[in-house]
Amino acid sequence: MALNQSGQFSQNAIDSDTQGREFAWTDSDFDRVQALIYDRAGISLHDGKHAMVYSRLSRRLRETGHKSFREYLTWLESDDGSEWQEFVNALTTNLTSFFREQHHFHIFRDHLKSSPGKVSWRVWCSAASTGEEPYSIAMTALEALGQGMHISLTASDIDSKVLATAAQGVYRLENMKNVSESQLQLFFLRGKGANQGMVRVKTELQQMIDFVIVNLVRDDWPFREPFDVVFCRNVMIYFDGPTQRKVLERIHRVMAPGGLLFVGHAENFSESRDIFVLKGKTVYERR
Repeated sequence: MALNQSGQFSQNAIDSDTQGREFAWTDSDFDRVQALIYDRAGISLHDGKHAMVYSRLSRRLRETGHKSFREYLTWLESDDGSEWQEFVNALTTNLTSFFREQHHFHIFRDHLKSSPGKVSWRVWCSAASTGEEPYSIAMTALEALGQGMHISLTASDIDSKVLATAAQGVYRLENMKNVSESQLQLFFLRGKGANQGMVRVKTELQQMIDFVIVNLVRDDWPFREPFDVVFCRNVMIYFDGPTQRKVLERIHRVMAPGGLLFVGHAENFSESRDIFVLKGKTVYERR
């Protein structure tokens, strides 16, 4: 806190943290948000996320008519209704693109082709976001195996809004830079008139994918048969060590032995070599 020329504490310094803000925002509010999102989604928010949390949750205060974060969070804690999903949606980050980290799709294609006698594949994309990743997986699988193979692809996310966007399968053409012209012709429909500059995923590709909400830190995954391949990329970086281990153990339980797990470029699970062994650049094999 600063002193003014008379040696007294400056009122401007006292008010500097809230100056220009629509809602009062305190360290106590941030601590409560940290605890709630960790408990609900396993996400560890570090202290440098104050501005991001304030910005995103301010919209929820406006939508719900609350006048302070304390009031909103108390209301949230007292009810197990739909606002919890909105709370999680607001605090999750969804950065994605078609064929992001392209080397994974080359490895995935080779893995599919390495078992020519296998007639059915089960694949899980556990962080589907707005759909670019699961559609990239589906295109790769069809190109590798052809139309005659049975490919079951489950695409999940904790954020209900991005999953709704994914299920629609509509994208701006300018965001399709990693999609080849032949893939655009084979798997997408180009918009005309008012939809000029947009593309939509063809029905046959959409029908390959089952979109479902799954919270990775909850032990209620709706899977009955093991997966041959799991994509869980750029998700674990938001979890602390113990949470990462729990999620990896659950992924291990829903995978077939020898199955491949694809993770993000900043994720390393060498400490879990008892259940997954490194097979390539950010690719692990299920023991």
